[in-house]
Amino acid sequence: MKLSDRLISSWYEQAPVPWWCVPLEKLYGWLGNLHRSAYRRGWLRPRMLSLPVMVVGNLTVGGTGKTPLTLALVEAMRARGYHPGVVSRGYGGTQREPCLLTEMPDPAQVGDEPCLLKASAVPVAVGRDRAAAARLLQNAGCDLIVSDDGLQHYRLGRHVEIAVVDGIRRFGNGRLLPAGPLREPCLRWHRMEFRVCNGGRALSTEIPMQLESSTACCLLDGREQPLEAFRGQRVHAVAGIGHPERFFDSLRAYGLDVMVHPFADHHAFVPADLAFAEGWPLLMTVKDAVKCRSFAQAHWWSVPVRACLPESFFDAVASQIVRAQMSLT
Repeated sequence: MKLSDRLISSWYEQAPVPWWCVPLEKLYGWLGNLHRSAYRRGWLRPRMLSLPVMVVGNLTVGGTGKTPLTLALVEAMRARGYHPGVVSRGYGGTQREPCLLTEMPDPAQVGDEPCLLKASAVPVAVGRDRAAAARLLQNAGCDLIVSDDGLQHYRLGRHVEIAVVDGIRRFGNGRLLPAGPLREPCLRWHRMEFRVCNGGRALSTEIPMQLESSTACCLLDGREQPLEAFRGQRVHAVAGIGHPERFFDSLRAYGLDVMVHPFADHHAFVPADLAFAEGWPLLMTVKDAVKCRSFAQAHWWSVPVRACLPESFFDAVASQIVRAQMSLT
């Protein structure tokens, strides 16, 4: 068993935690608490912008649905008259200096998630210094910054915090990295302004979110067809995301006969990864598709997802933004 698989098994399947994780967990917790205390005590100060900043993130490593939630928030705020821009660290890319994406970028340079966001016609800035990247969006005419991830990046000041959790796996064994999946203690979850539960059963204090998909889009020519058209067919399913099984289950729900091919989150695909002997249709996530279009074949399809949340949630977020605007004037 790979080390990553062994760790995930101990996080979510009640397998024993490797002994060496215990001292590393204590060290990680001490360093994290020191970092947070530095901001609470004023030893370090966040960089505040002159426009509202909203951070979307999670407490656990791996995919929880942050990017679909970010896109849903951008769409909702646009409908309310805002001109939002998204800032991303660009995980998996080589770009170090903050940059504003002016055209469809190379995923190897800026990461897969910024490419996915840019494909949705959203202004995007990438940079490890999120505050500097956010200023690029401000100078480009955005009046609202949405940080895709970055909940633990306290250097960027924020006015609204939104955390999302996988409703099935939740917080696993409730322990900090590497003994568990947590980046911060669970206490942080209960202090969040907005707590979103992706799938599963949301608690009374949480906002329910569902990821919906109904179509597939051909990578080669952009034509679409309903997922129902693949019902009963044998297909390859590829997912290089934090929780691949969620994608595979969504295809099974449409009656597809799925041969699964999970990859590590943010995997940099090459043609050999997808050189399967069988000529069955190949379905993948949109996050993976942005890295595969340059060598796509006619039977490769991406499956877009849409985050569905109560309209009252977006109204509440918009109210927080209005209050932030008033405090900035």
